[in-house]
Amino acid sequence: MEQPLDGVKVLELGSLIAGPFAGRLFGDFGAEVIKVEPPKVGDPLRKWRMLKDDTSLWWYVQSRNKKCITLNLRTKEGSEIIKKLAKKVDIIIENFKPGTLEKWGIGYEDLKKINPRIIMVRISGYGQYGPYSSKPGFGSIGEAMGGIRYLSGYPDLPPVRTGISIGDSIAAIYAVMSAMMALYHRDIKGGEGQYIDVALYEAIFSLMESMVPEYDQFKFIRERSGNTLPGIAPSNIYLCKDNKYVAIGANGDSIFVRLTEAMDRVDLSENDEYKSNDGRAKHMKYLDEQIEKWTKTLNIEDALKILDKYHVPAGKIYNV
Repeated sequence: MEQPLDGVKVLELGSLIAGPFAGRLFGDFGAEVIKVEPPKVGDPLRKWRMLKDDTSLWWYVQSRNKKCITLNLRTKEGSEIIKKLAKKVDIIIENFKPGTLEKWGIGYEDLKKINPRIIMVRISGYGQYGPYSSKPGFGSIGEAMGGIRYLSGYPDLPPVRTGISIGDSIAAIYAVMSAMMALYHRDIKGGEGQYIDVALYEAIFSLMESMVPEYDQFKFIRERSGNTLPGIAPSNIYLCKDNKYVAIGANGDSIFVRLTEAMDRVDLSENDEYKSNDGRAKHMKYLDEQIEKWTKTLNIEDALKILDKYHVPAGKIYNV
């Protein structure tokens, strides 16, 4: 079966998460991805989390659909091989500290002379330029500085992380999307190659919804809110009779009506104050209490059957 990116060649120089995650996405859609690892030790991800046959299972996930080679990029021989490969590839992915590839003679300007059509995707903590560009960056720090860490958790507890390296993954998705735009610009619009500058903290910051205009207009600082969505109701998890939680998203006006029908509480949706979200948001706590009062009378499977019958978005909270 032909893949969308058949014929596209990608050279992956990154390690750990953000760069290799971007390479994985290219590989998933049929691009030929050549992953470069340092000799003897390989990508540090090979030793992260659970190991099988002395290699991380996460590494296998991240490295699927790739061809792996080892090169010492600090040596002249290594940089010369990269230059030879650069003549033949469309996209280069790297997530070294800014300036590292330039120090080795294989930065964008160096490789552009060899292949003017090259597209280089650069992922770093704070971008290639600016006052923080020389600081080391990591996904967790990008999450902290981009705003998502401050919002994660409950208001009476310290900020928490999501449990996965979401900062690296979001940056990688932006990197791939941007590279595809550059590929379109080059091959369809007749443009030149270019480099893409993705910062971890900016990728996270882009997810922060309307927090900046809310602060600008009202000096409002959004805080941690546990399982609720601030200003959007009802959307929460609710305890059932068998001590399991059901997630319900009924924050759409028509969905809320269907939820009240499922609960046999149409008096709630007939209340003018609850007909639109701005009114429901003012009474979020009360509505959540009424919904959980209903879910506590049902085992989760029975609750889901009723919610499905009334086309209310709902689901279990699954572990692996």
